Amino acid sequence: MKTTHAKFRLMLTGLMCCAVGGWALIPEKVAAQELGIGSKAPALNIEHWVQDGNGFFKPVTKFENDKVYVVEFWATWCGPCIASMPHLAELQNKYRGNGVQVISVSDESLDEVKDLLGKKNEDVGKTFAEITAPYCLTTDPDRSVYTDYMTAAKQQGIPTAFLVGKTGIVEWIGHPMEMDGPLEAVVDGKWDREAFKQEMAAQQKMQEMMQRLSMLASTGKFAEAIELAETQAKAAGSDASRQQWIEIKHSMKLSGGLLDEDSLVFFRKRIKSMQADPYGLVRFGYSLYGQAQQGVDVKPLLSDVMAAIDTAIKTAEPQLKPLMFNTLAMLASESGDLKKAIAAQQAAVDATDNERQKKRLTVMLDELKQKLENQGTGDSAKP
Repeated sequence: MKTTHAKFRLMLTGLMCCAVGGWALIPEKVAAQELGIGSKAPALNIEHWVQDGNGFFKPVTKFENDKVYVVEFWATWCGPCIASMPHLAELQNKYRGNGVQVISVSDESLDEVKDLLGKKNEDVGKTFAEITAPYCLTTDPDRSVYTDYMTAAKQQGIPTAFLVGKTGIVEWIGHPMEMDGPLEAVVDGKWDREAFKQEMAAQQKMQEMMQRLSMLASTGKFAEAIELAETQAKAAGSDASRQQWIEIKHSMKLSGGLLDEDSLVFFRKRIKSMQADPYGLVRFGYSLYGQAQQGVDVKPLLSDVMAAIDTAIKTAEPQLKPLMFNTLAMLASESGDLKKAIAAQQAAVDATDNERQKKRLTVMLDELKQKLENQGTGDSAKP
């Protein structure tokens, strides 16, 4: 079965999503010198310091001893970067008196950054200038700092934060939404740099293997990709890593149209366990529907997922119910049960008080009703 590279990457997103807010990919460049955990943090040569923590901070070139710095890379066009801004402000306010300075670096023009700062973020009711006011927001159009950090560390997605410790050493690299624990440990002098270095090396190896798997799958070599996943599972150094590779193996079988009894048992067990995790169950159901739209036969799992959602929805949080009913409707439609799909979609409409969401859900409800009507008249030419 032919499977595109993009489709395979979508299938892996649920397994390999790197961070709570997501990433935006950026072009890879060639670095002059490698940078990693334990490396001396390069000096900063930033062109424009736009925000300075309401005058609390001064521009930084060299890192001072006994102070902790967060050097974070962002862009105005990067959704995950925008989503991380309130969290960075929260962390800066929390550690302002502990010698911590957050420095966000864009490589865009000064005008582009100022244009964003003048706009209002409707989700929080503040301008971006107000949101980012607690910390240092900068831009470095010649990309010198980007080259010294992002390229040197072989980081290809933003936002990415570098945590520079009290001796000027890079202690941690990752998504800023995952920085709370490491930052607290570095500030308190309890950070285990070597342990994280080993963890990061394992993550990088995992990413390399995933790229190999992606290339195999994109050319239809699913048997080889599955064999590679099985090999990695056997060589895994921890139960968590082994389980991850096993899950990837079965997900590839699903995506490649190679479901066997072993995979069905795996997914049915997983579906049952997700009844206590309604959001995870919805994500899986939505992913399954997406696979079906790509021509993958998911029918052996549809009844299991729908039954699990039916059970989980009874005790789910009210704000999650519209999404759960909507997912149930899509899966029921895929199974051919249009009456169940219509009932579930009507429940989704009734469960929300958000008018915009209600309108979107109603559009699908009307489409399902039209589809059932067409089915009753035998008129397949109608939309």
